[in-house]
Amino acid sequence: MGVVRSIPQAFKPKDYEVEMLSYWEKNRVYERLRESRKSGRKFYFLDGPPYASSGVPHVGTLWNKVLKDAVIRYKRLRGFSVHDQPGYDCHGLPIEVQVEKRLGFKTKKDIESFGVDKFVEQCRTFVLENVESMSGYFKNFGVSMDWSNPYLTLSREYIESAWWFIKQAEERGLLDYGMRVVHWCPRCETTLA
Repeated sequence: MGVVRSIPQAFKPKDYEVEMLSYWEKNRVYERLRESRKSGRKFYFLDGPPYASSGVPHVGTLWNKVLKDAVIRYKRLRGFSVHDQPGYDCHGLPIEVQVEKRLGFKTKKDIESFGVDKFVEQCRTFVLENVESMSGYFKNFGVSMDWSNPYLTLSREYIESAWWFIKQAEERGLLDYGMRVVHWCPRCETTLA
């Protein structure tokens, strides 16, 4: 990389990918670019997080990340200091259902028999494995985000900030109370968002 050389007879994409990623890492391209834009106007980019329910991102999720990356790169090229923290949605039924399948559970009673705390820990482990795997895919795709510091919706800080936000909304009279029809999943024994 960085040196003009003859074009190989056959293009080998995997070799090129490895070479390019190695060059970026060795030369700290991402870190140097961020540092060079530190004093620029601020641009806050909120990464709407994918579920960490699989270690392999769906093609739509990859497409979504590529589009976000285009915006981030454009803003950086325009001199902005970009907040580019990626995130992962670590809660909800998609995670629980996958862990239930992995453990061979058929009903919610199986969770109680197994132990709720142990089940929650299994979900946490499952999520962290998937976050690491998905981050690897996004990095290999060249998505230029701060992969050393993703936000995870299972972190205490994230959960506390959500509760703080709800409290602020309540204190300002912004919450709406009422009766609504909600979808119910008999198998999961819960409402669906």
